[in-house]
Amino acid sequence: MFVASLVGVFKYNELPEKYGPFVQYKASIEKKNIKEDDNIAILNISGTESHHVIFLDSYKDVKEIEEELKKAEAKLNYNSKKILEGHL
Repeated sequence: MFVASLVGVFKYNELPEKYGPFVQYKASIEKKNIKEDDNIAILNISGTESHHVIFLDSYKDVKEIEEELKKAEAKLNYNSKKILEGHL
C-alpha cells in the first residue's frame, strides 16, 4: 500500500501551476466546475510520480477521503489526516 502525504491546501486561484493538470483531470472525472475560491488539497503518493486531488467541499469527513484513497491502494499518513480534519 502506498502512503499519501499532504503537499498543501490551496485555493484554486493560488494553486501552483504544476498541479493544474491533476486538478483538471479530477474535475473532469467528477464533472465538477471549479470555482476560483475552491479549497483543494494535493496529496503526494509515495513511490509514484502521482498526486491525488481532493476537492474539500466534496467531503464531510476524513473517513470519506480515506475510503477514496483505499480504492487507489493508498493510505493517508497521520499528520496529513490531522491537517485535513482541520479543513473539513
